[in-house]
Amino acid sequence: MANFAKSNVPRFSVDVYQNEYLPEGGREVNAIVTVTATGGGTVGSAVAAPHLHAPGEGPSAAVVLMVDCSGSMDCPPAKMRNARDATAAAVDALRDGVRFAVVGGTHGAKEVYPGAGRLAVADAATREQAKRALRTLSAGGGTAIGTWLKLADRLLASADVAIRHGILLTDGRNEHESPEDLKAALQGCAGRFTCDARGVGTDWEVKEVTAIASGLLGSADIVADPAGLADDFTRMMETAMGKEVADVVLRLWTPLGATVKFVKQVAPTVEDMTGRRTGAGPRAGDYPLGSWGDESRDYHVCVEVPAADVGQEMLAARLSLVVPRPSGASAGSGADGAHELGAQGLVRAVWTDDVAASTSINPQVAHYTGQAELAHVIQQGLDLRKAGDFDGATSKLGRAVQLAGVSGNADTAKLLAKVVDVVDAATGTVRLKARVEEADEMTLETRSTKTVRVKK
Repeated sequence: MANFAKSNVPRFSVDVYQNEYLPEGGREVNAIVTVTATGGGTVGSAVAAPHLHAPGEGPSAAVVLMVDCSGSMDCPPAKMRNARDATAAAVDALRDGVRFAVVGGTHGAKEVYPGAGRLAVADAATREQAKRALRTLSAGGGTAIGTWLKLADRLLASADVAIRHGILLTDGRNEHESPEDLKAALQGCAGRFTCDARGVGTDWEVKEVTAIASGLLGSADIVADPAGLADDFTRMMETAMGKEVADVVLRLWTPLGATVKFVKQVAPTVEDMTGRRTGAGPRAGDYPLGSWGDESRDYHVCVEVPAADVGQEMLAARLSLVVPRPSGASAGSGADGAHELGAQGLVRAVWTDDVAASTSINPQVAHYTGQAELAHVIQQGLDLRKAGDFDGATSKLGRAVQLAGVSGNADTAKLLAKVVDVVDAATGTVRLKARVEEADEMTLETRSTKTVRVKK
């Protein structure tokens, strides 16, 4: 086994920001946990339990591109052409040695390249072959995204690689399979590969696309103008090529009597991870964080502890980062065979009668609590607007404008200004616009969970 310390993979660190002081009898402990990976970037250093790939062993990644080829992709015809060009640009961004395939999606899934249930190995020749195969793509048929994901899963599973990633493009609603079928496909693929999802144009369903990205620990976005697809696909592929460590897990241990109320990712996007917990031994649980390159993300951890008297203190939670061991693999360095990534953090609780200390809200906790509320009220406001409750929508979107201003989320503020007329941002006084471009409303909904980092 390669020595992890000598492999040129990112080094992980954990920083905990909290106000540990509670009033007498206080029970809720909140902390913002910043996870940072630095120092990666060497091609071929991707790792996955139980083995680590040493530098020079070659890239350990596979990517499947799923392109919507349903009939609506021909309306207008430029949409299909832009999709072909964007996929070709993504193929050009593949590193040499990365395994890859292209899938055409309709009411079924078709292997466009290389075919026969295989993955190609990226080099100058296979990239050109893939781009020639893309020219044969034409629009026709329905949309059943679950079948695309299941084919991608089978193709990715055929390669002994660390990083498995999908990129999915759709322009329509998932009308040729049931919601239950898509949900089952997502559940079957979860933990097996990550996936970025994009909606092109304005005829797709935001909640479907964001659910795919959320379930598979990827990103979601809108490309309202198909002409922007190539740049977006290139950026997605470059990001995927920068991933070095697969299947990172946040392991959270709590003492007897303490319970985890929630775990949420709060930057770069808001994502509730509470329901994704899997057991990891007595009083410990694992929360999947997906694949990592050089990057930093923030998480909000809330723990309920037993009430105590003034002067007492306790460890409310211990956090660590691990790469779990697959079943059947040989044991690693952790108690359960997991690879520990050498990063830990502690969440504390101290009971005090100092009112100023116990009522002070940590700036990071306050900031991200506001960002989570911002995402929530935008979604509520847009849903109410669609349902015809314009007073309710005005109230929620007004609160969103207020929160965006307070937190300095300028990008979200700009998106909100395309849906409401802002009378007074400080008080959240707004008027719904009488006419809103569909692309503007969908962009706001899709990007509502994007947050700004707190200045530490």
